[in-house]
Amino acid sequence: MTTAREIMHAGTTCVQEDQTLEDAARMMRDLGVGSLPICGPDDRLHGIITDRDIVVKCIAKGKDPKTMTAGYLAQGKPVTIDAEADAGSVLRAMEEHRIRRLPVIDDHRLVGMISEADLARHLSEKQVGHFVEVVCATP
Repeated sequence: MTTAREIMHAGTTCVQEDQTLEDAARMMRDLGVGSLPICGPDDRLHGIITDRDIVVKCIAKGKDPKTMTAGYLAQGKPVTIDAEADAGSVLRAMEEHRIRRLPVIDDHRLVGMISEADLARHLSEKQVGHFVEVVCATP
């Protein structure tokens, strides 16, 4: 049985909720990623921010990314998966919530992220194809 821990990429870097969106954008650039988990002072996951969030929810609305914080965009409770969950549970969670990134939690701590690329490396073509059809291709 393949687990979330085996699928995920570890070593996820968080942007702190009090850091600016400009900081988050620089971190994304430097890390070569399109999203970052948002963590609070307790080092727990409070949300996820994407490069698209910065553009649509800040810049396009005339807000200043030098003053708006990542925490401002950390709305709601993020969808997560336990590190020991099986691959089927990972796919169901991502498909049900129509998300392309899934934080992996172990003992209430963020231990990694699962992205579309991680799915492609670890799952069958049929499983990945179904995921793409459900999450990416459906309007």
